[in-house]
This record gives sequence, C-alpha cells and structure tokens, in this order.
Amino acid sequence: MARISGVDLPKNKRGEIGLTYIYGIGPSTAKYILGKAGIDVNKKVNQWNDDELTSIRNIITNEFKVEGQLRSEVQMSIKRLLDIACYRGLRHRKGLPVRGQRTRTNSRTRKGKRKTVAGKKKVAKK
Repeated sequence: MARISGVDLPKNKRGEIGLTYIYGIGPSTAKYILGKAGIDVNKKVNQWNDDELTSIRNIITNEFKVEGQLRSEVQMSIKRLLDIACYRGLRHRKGLPVRGQRTRTNSRTRKGKRKTVAGKKKVAKK
C-alpha cells in the first residue's frame, strides 16, 4: 500500500490519478511529480517499487505544501481577510460567494438550503 503525506493512495489507479487523492495535488502537478521522478504516468500505484515511492515522497515534501500544512495556510488566509474586514472577508463572514458571482439566483452551495420569506399581506379594500 502506498502512503504519502498521511494519505493512502488507491492501489488499482494510474499513478497520475492516484496522486490527486492528496489535498493540494491536481492532475498537472501529479504529471510533473511523476515526470521528475522518472515514472510512467500510466503505471499503476501498486506497481511502484520502494525506490519510486521514496523519490515521489521526497519531491512532494521538498517542493509542495500539501494536506495539513496547505489547509492551515488557506484557513489563515481566510482568517486574515476576516480580521481586516475587507470586502472578501465580509463575504466569507456572511457565507456568500466571494468572487463576484451573482446571488439573486444560483449560489445555493454557499447560501445553503432556501429559507422561505413570507410575502406582504394584501390590504382588503372596503
């Protein structure tokens, strides 16, 4: 079993796909890592030998922030925005989209489930 940065990589997936299970590594970064380590991108994770696994581990630890370190850095960046009360920080605080998306429709992911607001009562004519 391949374990890198505290993540168990899936055994039967191709190397470039398996590495994307690590937070902070996407497809292009995975290709870069495997290329630098001299490993074929189509080679399955369970076919990696110990030397290949060690070289991948070394490349990741030396060149990239991944998993806990990256998560904490992202959280600190968001906290900084909240503390200085800039526009983006206020959007984070209110739970609204931060990057200029429309909110009249859509943006349900950020806003959560719809909360129904009752309409105004019509005044009866006499």
